[in-house]
Parts: sequence; structure tokens; C-alpha cells
Amino acid sequence: MSDAEERAATGLPGESDAVVLDAKGLRALAHPVRVQLVGLLRKHGPSTATRLAERLGVNSGTASYHLRQLGAAGFVEEDVERGNARERWWRSVHQTTWFNDPDLATREPEATMAYLQSVAATYTLRTQRALNELQAMPRAWRDTFDMSDWPLRLTPEEAAALQAELRAVISRYRPDVPAEAATAPHGAQRVAVITHLLPELDAPTASLAASTPATDEGPEPS
Repeated sequence: MSDAEERAATGLPGESDAVVLDAKGLRALAHPVRVQLVGLLRKHGPSTATRLAERLGVNSGTASYHLRQLGAAGFVEEDVERGNARERWWRSVHQTTWFNDPDLATREPEATMAYLQSVAATYTLRTQRALNELQAMPRAWRDTFDMSDWPLRLTPEEAAALQAELRAVISRYRPDVPAEAATAPHGAQRVAVITHLLPELDAPTASLAASTPATDEGPEPS
């Protein structure tokens, strides 16, 4: 369902470098800074708390604390080949995170909402960042930018089918993972496809008594 800056999801099920959230992982990611830290490490590769803090606009102590929490939950790990006595380097353990357990959402409602709010905030930041950089992009890339919505009236089953079809379409294209980057054609750049399927349920029908005008029986006697 989500990319932890993704997604805490943009990959597709079955990827060897994906992790499915359990209760411990859900609680660990229920913070916007942690969602963004995981996303930055996945997008840009290994880094230090200081460099990540600069990207996020937080102090290095805050970034370091959240990285340790992510490490304890298994989302990131220390990159011992890069680190030294003066600074620790961190890398992401997985490329995508999946949250697709309805029972978990029922058991952990507060952590679920905190996690989804963090993911939504991260997506908003990414969209705003792309907008801020849009005018400086080459024309070919500016022309690919799109923000659209299509109101539909579907049953839950049809909505689930639509979601599966969208995932199938995306899976036909080259994922942005290190193994693919080396063989990508010239001019290929990272493109974020962020999908939202948002149920907007109709308001309950007003009761007959509330919607029926009162009967006019004439003026009250004086």
C-alpha cells in the first residue's frame, strides 16, 4: 500500500528486496521523519545522519536517534564498509515496504493512522518538491508531469480490481533499483508514480422525518 518515502509502498508484491510490515515495523514507521529517512536511503543510497539531517531540515541528533530506531526494527543497517570512528554510515535493508494486512490495521489502529498520515505527508512533500523544480526541468520532462483525478462510482470489488490492474500496468516498466540502473537506456531518470485510491462514501440518507416538511395546518388559534 504505501512507499515509505515512499512507499511505504511503490514496489509490487513478490520483490525479493521488499518487506511486509508486522506490528513492530508498523509502530517503528509511525513517524514522518522515519518514513522520510527510509525513503532517502532507498533513493540516494548510503548516507550519514548529518547528511540526512541536512536534507530533512532537522538536527543530526534527531536523525541519528531515528536511524537507530529504524535499525532496531530492521529497516536500515550500519554500512560498516563506509563508516569509521568519526561517523556512522547507514543504508536501507529493503527497497520497498508493504502494508497489506487488514487484520494488522484492526489490531493497531493508532499506529496504522500515524503511519498512513506520515506517508501522506511525505507524498505531499514530494509533490511540492517536484512542482518547485518543474520550471527548471528540460521541456521533455516538464511535459510528462501530471496531476489528475478521475471520479468513479464503483463497488468495493470493482475498486479492488482497478487497483490490481494499475499495479499490473506499473509492473511492466523498469523499476528504480540499483540492478536496473546500470542497464537503463540513456536519458532514463527516476520517475515517481504515486497512486491514490480514495473511497469517498456518500453521506447517509437523511431520515424521512427530517426531510419531510411539516404539514401546514393553518394559523394557531389566538
